[in-house]
Order: sequence, then structure tokens, then C-alpha cells
Amino acid sequence: MAHSYEQSKKIANKTIVILAIITVFEVFFALLGKGYLVPGFLMPHALLAIAMIVMSVVKAYLIIYEFMHMKYEVPGLVRTVLLPTLLLVWAIIAFTMEGDYWKNRRASTQDKVTMQQSVEE
Repeated sequence: MAHSYEQSKKIANKTIVILAIITVFEVFFALLGKGYLVPGFLMPHALLAIAMIVMSVVKAYLIIYEFMHMKYEVPGLVRTVLLPTLLLVWAIIAFTMEGDYWKNRRASTQDKVTMQQSVEE
């Protein structure tokens, strides 16, 4: 789908404005959630993290689909680009969870060894 120069410019400017608004909101939300804007007001870290991730994913979607022209590609190409990205995200989550499991497992094993040593003494 070809656009004229003016249409393309208008779409790009609209996307840039949307990205700027989301970025300003991210900064505002982070400052508010950490207690910098309202002293004593803290948001739960999970809520803050989820909100930041969602806003970042929306920005990534806009950048990929508009500035990298994925909006205009055939669906097969879009899937070949996005599917490996989703698999990468899944792998990062899986490896993080597995690492956390092994860290906790090692700590519990170290606790047992320490208890056994103190009982023997």
C-alpha cells in the first residue's frame, strides 16, 4: 500500500507523537511509583514492572509496524520475524525462572549443610 509523501509524513508524525506521549507517561508513572512525585506514595514493584513492560511492548509494536514497515508486509514474513522474537522472550523468562529455582535450591542445601555442621559440633 503506497502512500504519498504527505500521507507518509503525517503517519510518521502521528506515530512519533504517540511514542512521545507513551514515553512521558512511562517516566511520570515511574517517578510516581517510586515516590519521587508524591513523598511516601509507593506502588508495588510488580504493578510498576507490568505497567512498564506493557508500555514498552506497545512502543516496540508501533516502531516495528510503522517505522520498519511490517504493517505493509505479507503475513508470512511478519510471522517469520515475530515468532523468533516471541521464542526469545519465552527463553529469557524460562531461563530466569530456572536460575531462580537453582539459586533457591542451592540456598536451601547450604542451610541444611550449615545445620548439620552445627549439630555435629
